[in-house]
Amino acid sequence: MIAEQHLALTDTFHSHWFSPGAKLADSDFVGEVFLKCVARDVIERCGEAVQALGRAAYASDDGDVPPMPEIKLEGHLDANFPYIPSHLEYIIGELLRNSVQATLERHQRRQGGGAGGGARPPPIEVTICEAAQHVIIRVSDQGGGVPRDMLPYLWSFSKGPHSTRLIESLGQVPRMSATLQELRVDDDHDEDGAGGRYQPDGGLPGGSLSSLSRRPPNLRLGMGLPLSRVYAEYWAGKLELHSLEGYGVDAFLQISKLGNKNEQLTTRASMDAV
Repeated sequence: MIAEQHLALTDTFHSHWFSPGAKLADSDFVGEVFLKCVARDVIERCGEAVQALGRAAYASDDGDVPPMPEIKLEGHLDANFPYIPSHLEYIIGELLRNSVQATLERHQRRQGGGAGGGARPPPIEVTICEAAQHVIIRVSDQGGGVPRDMLPYLWSFSKGPHSTRLIESLGQVPRMSATLQELRVDDDHDEDGAGGRYQPDGGLPGGSLSSLSRRPPNLRLGMGLPLSRVYAEYWAGKLELHSLEGYGVDAFLQISKLGNKNEQLTTRASMDAV
């Protein structure tokens, strides 16, 4: 994160539009930090992307597409705050992906496995709550909850009864950008023209997380929730999940507005002591 921020600030300093003496805060970006993240926009964009993946993945052989669960938004819909878009979109995308998959699969089992027609699956409710120093986003679904045998492994990376299959799935994930050169090549060939930079009215940004965000729904890795918690907690946030077995899941994401707290580094206390 420190390296990415340093490179982004340097890139801004050498850009054609930046004039010496100008304040970086006058731009919408300060390095990788977007100053005007609107929770509603992020959720709607991620929801549309997840639903598009679901329509492609769960369509029947004859082309019938199952109805997608509606994503209902309520609460403080105008909440905006400074944050790193790629981090936020990855976390929201994973939570919505899990909810959509669970809801669709449970609904199809109840409908007898058919892809097209039938009643629409129950909605996924997303509530936004803004406070002075943080924003809480709750994602509630009716996907049946987390299986009891998976609860002990919920926050572990690719562990549990299905660990072998999950690890094998990693080999099918599209290449992640590992170097700045790879990232820039990928950005130059971005089909949406986003160039890796966050677009308030565009799609998901390019970058090291984009290949994970765009993976097919049936490609389960067992790392979406634990990796999302890592990103949330890095900026003094939280990610909690409450499973109601037989009904659904409530996921609570608390994100701190950047500028209020330091990064959460496990070695920070020992470093300060030295």
